[in-house]
Amino acid sequence: MEIKPQAAVIPKETDHLEQGKYGPVYPRTPACYGFTIIAKVKPGRADTIRGYGYTLAKALEDDPDLLAPLKLHYLRWVLFDDDTRFMYQGIFDTDFDKYTEDAIVLFTRAGVNTAFENLEGFPEDWKTNPEAFVRFVREHHCPSFIEYGEYPFVTADEIKKALRIKSAMSEMLDQLQ
Repeated sequence: MEIKPQAAVIPKETDHLEQGKYGPVYPRTPACYGFTIIAKVKPGRADTIRGYGYTLAKALEDDPDLLAPLKLHYLRWVLFDDDTRFMYQGIFDTDFDKYTEDAIVLFTRAGVNTAFENLEGFPEDWKTNPEAFVRFVREHHCPSFIEYGEYPFVTADEIKKALRIKSAMSEMLDQLQ
């Protein structure tokens, strides 16, 4: 099976898209699913957001599977415009509705807050009010208009499995020598 790179254009208008529990379901692209939000940082909170980055990195050192339920490929956090705006970009394997619900359950169960609490307009009751959380994300979402995948439509689990097989094959070949 040969895998060829692919790109997909994402429509600007969402009226024709299937409606999920929380609004339009954007199509799965060669880069899987994802969203990008850009929001204003509450004054003086940029360093707190950076602190969340360190906290998350440490938590993942302690428990590498902490975010596994989210089926993430990548996360990217960016502070810009002199630390007055924040960009969150996540690429994952589930649709938006499932990712959102899983994130709320994960953070609530872990007793962890979110860096989003430092953004203007983020709902204080986000753990018990998924609709408010979703509304914030949808209002601040900046949809892609094209996405590219070098290995299109491949899930994070498939990538990890392929890497385990590669490692096992390498180990087996090393033992034969």
